[in-house]
Amino acid sequence: MTGILDGTQLDAAVAALAAARSVTVLCHVHPDADTIGSGLALALALERRGVPVCVSFAEPAELPLSLRTLPGVRHVVPPARVPAEVDLLIVVDCGARSRLGALADRLPGAGTTVVIDHHRANDGFGTIDLIDESAASTTELVTRLLDAWGVVLDAEIAHCLFAGLVTDTGSFRWARPGSHELAERLLATGIDGTEITRVLLDTHPFAWLPMLAKALSTAVVVPDAAGVGLVYALVRAADTHEVGPEEVESVIDVVRTTAEAGIAAVFKEARGQNDRWTVSLRSRDSAPGRSDGVDVAAVAGVFGGGGHRFAAGYTTYGSAEGVVRALVAALG
Repeated sequence: MTGILDGTQLDAAVAALAAARSVTVLCHVHPDADTIGSGLALALALERRGVPVCVSFAEPAELPLSLRTLPGVRHVVPPARVPAEVDLLIVVDCGARSRLGALADRLPGAGTTVVIDHHRANDGFGTIDLIDESAASTTELVTRLLDAWGVVLDAEIAHCLFAGLVTDTGSFRWARPGSHELAERLLATGIDGTEITRVLLDTHPFAWLPMLAKALSTAVVVPDAAGVGLVYALVRAADTHEVGPEEVESVIDVVRTTAEAGIAAVFKEARGQNDRWTVSLRSRDSAPGRSDGVDVAAVAGVFGGGGHRFAAGYTTYGSAEGVVRALVAALG
């Protein structure tokens, strides 16, 4: 696999964009701001070049409420409206084909496929692969591509790019070299970074509070796990009917603040399939300047998942006791 650091791949992607007469952008299942922000930024740029484009994701049926505030959301279509054949298919923020869900069946119908991603586990499944694990977000890579194509970053495009950057860096808590420089550039277009951040990261319906309370009541610390400690909690399907997927996903951001554990996990029970769990993992270094945090992407890989060193996930099956026991055993 050749990544975005090879300029020939970037040039090839620009040429594919310039030649395309129709474009589909696919985001990963259960989309977040990085995948949707990347998709919509590309869609807005293509629209302004007069190229027909649509953006889609396989599940759930609706876009999370907070993401509906992003400019260009009109380009999002349901899976059934995604054409079977297209000149150019762009896949954003998907570490593997499986992250496309049912829409993976659109890959064979593309004349050219460009994969844009920053997940380490991505081994490249496109005709052209723009992959750089050192990037803080996929929107950072989309910015590089738009720059190479000569697209002016106006406020609408900048809004979408900033959404992915601010969420994937956790409001810049996990910023990397260049993250703040990019943020400054995007904010200079006139976007309201404070309001964008509030909507995406600091706004929940009231029903989130009782759901969170029930989840936190299940929290357990396993002091010796992996030598750094594990804290985990369970989110039961019965407690999630009044909230959306983004509220469920946010539980990990509370659990991971536990001082006594270097690893955090949240097990989320699937509705209608009580033996299916999606698991979110987080880890951290023990102190500033240290580089001793557990690689949770490697842990997730044991269960067929993946992600980043400090943030990863996987899907597993079994009883609550069984899936917890399996994780603890994997951590050692």
